[in-house]
Amino acid sequence: MKVAPKIVFLFNDEHPFCDALRPNPNSSLSTLEDVFHLSLERYGIRDRKASGTLLHFVDDNGVYQMSIVLMQNYEPPILACAVNEVLASITGEQASPLATFLVPSLKLKWEIKNSAPNHKNALYGLHIGPETETTRALATKTEKPPSFFQIHHEPLAIFIQLARVLKLPTFVLIGQSGTGEELEVLHKIGELVASTSSLCFLRERIKWNPTTTTSKDHKEPWLAMYG
Repeated sequence: MKVAPKIVFLFNDEHPFCDALRPNPNSSLSTLEDVFHLSLERYGIRDRKASGTLLHFVDDNGVYQMSIVLMQNYEPPILACAVNEVLASITGEQASPLATFLVPSLKLKWEIKNSAPNHKNALYGLHIGPETETTRALATKTEKPPSFFQIHHEPLAIFIQLARVLKLPTFVLIGQSGTGEELEVLHKIGELVASTSSLCFLRERIKWNPTTTTSKDHKEPWLAMYG
């Protein structure tokens, strides 16, 4: 799978983020869209494929500057197989160094009572794997997450586990938000991702449908896994 040196990895429920990330008006970048359907037969799965959409930002010389990988939704146990197959397809065609994965999320949360008031709408960064110029730059613009983070999104938890095993350069961008503030935090995360390339994040293109599930109500197998 041909991709850029920087990859924004998203799951289908984070599609609003994908819609809002666009080239700067004064940049020469163009967009190239594609789809992928990868066989899962080596996992014994014959009736499903690892599928999704690719959006590439390409410069005048045809060089990929940034790619967005938007995975379709899957349920366990197919979920882990599909994510692993996509990562294998990406890394299998890349020469060293490996691409840097940027993973925006509002899915990592902690009890708001444990958060300092001045951390409202804060951005946190979780670094995994080898350092790159991109991860170092993002680390200077974000805070380290507190030790009581819990993962409330199984696709993201699986991605983090696989990124650790495969030693992929990865930076997870985490937004803390109170009720009704998700859109503002999503915009801040988007602007930070856009700053790593000649891109912009258009707030008016966000089609945000906030979940009503709270951290107390949400029970997933990966709940206690620290990112």
